[in-house]
Order: sequence, then structure tokens, then C-alpha cells
Amino acid sequence: MKAKETSFYEWQRMFSTDGKCMAHLAQLRWPNGFQCPHCGHDHGYYITTRAHYECGQCHKLTSLTSGTLFHATKLPLTKWFWAIYWVASDKGGISALRLSKLIGVTWRSAYLILKKLRNAMGHRDSLYRLSDIIELDDALVGGKKPGKRGRGAEGKVSVLIACENRGDNPGFLAMEVTESVSKKNIADFANRRIKARQTVHTDGYPSNYCLENHVTHIAKVTPPEKATEWLPWVHIAIANLKRFLLGTFHGTSKTFLQDYLNEFCYRFNRRFWESEIPNRLIRLCIDHRPLCGT
Repeated sequence: MKAKETSFYEWQRMFSTDGKCMAHLAQLRWPNGFQCPHCGHDHGYYITTRAHYECGQCHKLTSLTSGTLFHATKLPLTKWFWAIYWVASDKGGISALRLSKLIGVTWRSAYLILKKLRNAMGHRDSLYRLSDIIELDDALVGGKKPGKRGRGAEGKVSVLIACENRGDNPGFLAMEVTESVSKKNIADFANRRIKARQTVHTDGYPSNYCLENHVTHIAKVTPPEKATEWLPWVHIAIANLKRFLLGTFHGTSKTFLQDYLNEFCYRFNRRFWESEIPNRLIRLCIDHRPLCGT
């Protein structure tokens, strides 16, 4: 049974103060009570004046947000929690400008929140390795100037895509920006994102034959009008990605593209649990290593 979707009014009421946010984080991080991240001891003292816990054994200090995505943030936790709601709820992706207006922060603060969240999304998905039958292809994304089409087109960025083919439905999706569609880059992508000895379908591009050292590789030379029949889910994912980028971000540059790919894949891979994404993102913030900024 799908979880009931939470309205922003309900979410804002649940996390209306930093105290409520801290209590929720404490329950998620230490469900059985305080546990020292340094020595593992299960007893500590909360020092109100410093907003830190002191371990009863090693006497080292730790805060509830240390070692999380919220570490050393200068923003109130309420702003973070509200941002998480809007990021999770906007299926088409949200821009830093719109987020800044929704939660009442500067554009730079909104940008850094999004940067951290998208980085964490990408890291979480990178831990999963695709299995069974996988479609693998590349695509060109971006580019504002008309010119050469296809591989090698000017102003465009190459992206490698792999998607599990589960018959009538796609499975897990992985996308990464790549400098070039070379044997080395394809092999590296496959080694990190696909389990060994799986079956991988590709087109007849010569660089794809490097996959034979890692998986059962089946290549097929197909005319453009038949490509969607051999690699259906990859091409649907590419089309959806381009709509996602044009709809919210109005195109993109190579600098930010991987961040957008991280968010797109994270949403795609949890499309059956959309109502759970806000709470999943909070858990992700607790589990993910902190980044500098905000």
C-alpha cells in the first residue's frame, strides 16, 4: 500500500521549529538512544549551552548534525526540511530561483542546498549495480548552437545510460556524463554500474565491444528508425530526460549536468514510492557524508 501524500501545510506544521526538526533527526539517527560516533558508547550527556553531546566514555563532543549533510549549516533546519519537501514533491525538478522564493533564502543558499541533495542522490544510486538484462547506450545533451548532429556534435555533452529491461517495465536506471564515448570510458562505467556476467544489449558502435570482458554482450546494428525496438527503455529514458531538462532548467551546461542526471535518476528509480521521497531524502541527509557550504 502506498503511503499517503503529505501536503506542504502538514509538513510545515510537523517541522515548524528547529526543535521539532532536531527531535526527528535524533529519532532517525539514534532510535535506541545516543551512540557515540567515535567509540560506539551508548551513554552521553547533552550540553545545552553548546548544543552538543559529550560521550560518557571517551568524552568527545558530537552534535546531532555532525557527519550528516546538515553538518555546520548556517541555515535553520526548518529551511532544510522545507526545501527537502519541495525538491521531493516537484516531479519536474525545481530551480534554485524558485526554491529560494518558496523557502525564503538567497539564490546561493538554495543552489547549495540543491547541490548537496543532488550529490547525495547520485551517491546513493551509485551503490546499486544493475543486473539481468540491461540496455546500454549513449546520448548527446545540451548545446545551444545549431551544427553537426550525432557523436562529435559541437556544444553537446556525452552521457552514458544503462537501464534494466524487465520486459513490460524498465528497472533501475543509471546515467553519467562522460568526456567521450571511448572503450575506456564505457568499460569503466559498466564495471562500476553493472554486475559482472549480466546480459547487456547495445547498438553496433565499435567501442561497445569492450564490454565482452565484463558481461555477456549482445550488439545489434540497427537503423535509426529501429533503434527504439532494440533498446526501448534507454530511448524512453533519454526522451524523458530531455523534457526534464528543457522544462525546468531550459537546457544546461556540462558544469551542472551530472547534478541534474543524479536527480532525474533518483526520481525515476523511486517512481513507485513518490509519496515516500521526502522522508527518504531526510534519511539520505543523515547517512550521506557532509559537503562544504551552507
